[in-house]
Amino acid sequence: MRNPNVMDAKRDLTRLRGLKRDYSHTMEANPINDWKSNIARNTINIVIVGKVGQGKSATGNNILGSEVFETKLYRSRVPCCCDIERIIRKDGRIINVIDTPGFSSFFSFELISEGIIEGINLAKDGIHAVLMVFSLRSSFSIEEEAAIECMKSLFGDKIVDYMILVFTNGDILESEHKSLKDFISLSPEPLRNIIQLCKNRVIVFDNTTNDMIKREEQVNELLSLVESVVVDNGGKSYSYKIFAELKAKERAAQLEAEERVAQLEAEVRAAQREVERLSRLSLQDETIRKLKEEINEYRKKIEESKKRNAKCKMCFFL
Repeated sequence: MRNPNVMDAKRDLTRLRGLKRDYSHTMEANPINDWKSNIARNTINIVIVGKVGQGKSATGNNILGSEVFETKLYRSRVPCCCDIERIIRKDGRIINVIDTPGFSSFFSFELISEGIIEGINLAKDGIHAVLMVFSLRSSFSIEEEAAIECMKSLFGDKIVDYMILVFTNGDILESEHKSLKDFISLSPEPLRNIIQLCKNRVIVFDNTTNDMIKREEQVNELLSLVESVVVDNGGKSYSYKIFAELKAKERAAQLEAEERVAQLEAEVRAAQREVERLSRLSLQDETIRKLKEEINEYRKKIEESKKRNAKCKMCFFL
């Protein structure tokens, strides 16, 4: 007859070994890998931006699986408001998709800026990815190149780390029997530079296909890219708070530079007056030379800042 105490002891030993294995697994877990493995329990916020008529809203509808965003085949003279819609995927993921006003020469830089910032604010927990939409039906233009600079001007260079390039009208590649790699190899240098800047996060979308399997596959591929963006950014979303802090720092730096220039110019004027008083001196005043060099450096920084903003505004008047 078996001793019940021995049997109980064996059960306790087995249970303790199991706890040890679980504890060891927990200690070795990587926080980012853990976030990725549990992605089904997370909410993903996606913002879609792009030029008017490139398939921006249609891409949002494709992700959501229904016609919720209004798609327009003409250029409205009144910018659309931001809109947010959500879908709960079969795997439990909650996808929030935010559609923003399209870039257009009809609208001012300030108006478009307000619309995109409004879109960022709609995501209370911040955004996890920005979809920059282009179309394969139209050649890559200076206006579209400037749109990237506009985003960087609005939200800082960090926003590029959250960008995914989406090329709509994917049926064109199929009809010409070309791949995405073929398209990129034949693209102009500015576009290839942007793709490289976004670390080759590029995808082709066919928003016109009636093949539901194909629709599902391209959405799944896009969400995989979004997940990689989240992981690359350590699970941190891009929030309006980050944007505001970046702009405040940039403005403070510009004001500091302007104040320093004013101070140096006053010193130069004072030194010049002194030189004029001592006009008999033939040697060049070294102090004035150094001050002028420092002024030129600060003026150069201010000019570069102004050029970035001017380049950004240019895209709305091309």
